Amino acid sequence: MKKLLGLLAILAIAAVGFVYWQLRQPYRAFGAPVMIEFPRGTSTSQMASMLADNGVIRSPWLFLAARAFRRGVHLQAGEYQFTRQASPLEVYSRIARGDIYYMQLQIPEGFNMFDVANAVAKLGTMSADAFLAAARDPSLIRDLDPDAPTLEGYLFPSTYRILPKTTARQICKMMTDEFRVQWKNLAAAAHAPVHDTVTLASLVEREARLAQERTLVASVFQNRLRLGMKLDCDPTTVYAALLDGRYTGAIHQSDLASENPYNTYTHAGLPPGPIANPGIGSITAALTPTVTPYLYFVARADGSGGHTFSESLQQHQAAVTHYRRAVANH
Repeated sequence: MKKLLGLLAILAIAAVGFVYWQLRQPYRAFGAPVMIEFPRGTSTSQMASMLADNGVIRSPWLFLAARAFRRGVHLQAGEYQFTRQASPLEVYSRIARGDIYYMQLQIPEGFNMFDVANAVAKLGTMSADAFLAAARDPSLIRDLDPDAPTLEGYLFPSTYRILPKTTARQICKMMTDEFRVQWKNLAAAAHAPVHDTVTLASLVEREARLAQERTLVASVFQNRLRLGMKLDCDPTTVYAALLDGRYTGAIHQSDLASENPYNTYTHAGLPPGPIANPGIGSITAALTPTVTPYLYFVARADGSGGHTFSESLQQHQAAVTHYRRAVANH
């Protein structure tokens, strides 16, 4: 009897060892990447069948066996992508840790909502127009900025994880939520007007190519606003043309003469709202601009992205002439 029990014990150990060996064997019976969605409430046996049917594992029993070696682990619902061979234990572990499929949406500083819409469209889950429809609804930011005409300025530049079923409004909420976090962390923002600050910051973002010049650019705009001078900001003219659906990639005389309220060549003061989504550097610059006497700036022709700042129109005209000559000689 003892010999029989000993033999059975050896066989049991061997069987367990064989099963564990099977669980560690990589397998793949699919060609193109496989997407499998496990809705909430999907049982382990249902997951096992779906994985086997799609060629991710050899047999459902292997996934169920993996559960025996991973007791107490909760499997996560969601959509998973399988691109390479993997063992049943690896597959089980992925689902246990919720390694669901997502896409990365990277939004650089200075993107306007049209740029963001195009970036979202490249993910392939929705059209640019679908995103723009959500971005044109300012309700997500109304409590913070009652005067916001759209979500422009509040779609905070960052990298976001987007699921295939994430809606345009959900993306907008992710981005406006991130703006709220960043704004709250700025000490200087405590008593600052959100609307005007973000609008000014968007102009700074689009004009300043060098980080060290942001506060200088902000000072020029602040000085002009204080004196009642028009801002004459080229990016506002471009934005006005975008809103009118007539931007061709260059600024024309007709653009400079446009009566669109965003065009600061024909309207004094800040535009009705932001023209882009500024990063934290430009928002900080708008909150705490450098104190300067500058009223003008023009790009330098050395390719550095920097500007020449001037106090008077005469100095500015000389700087513009120098820029034009330098460009012509290249």
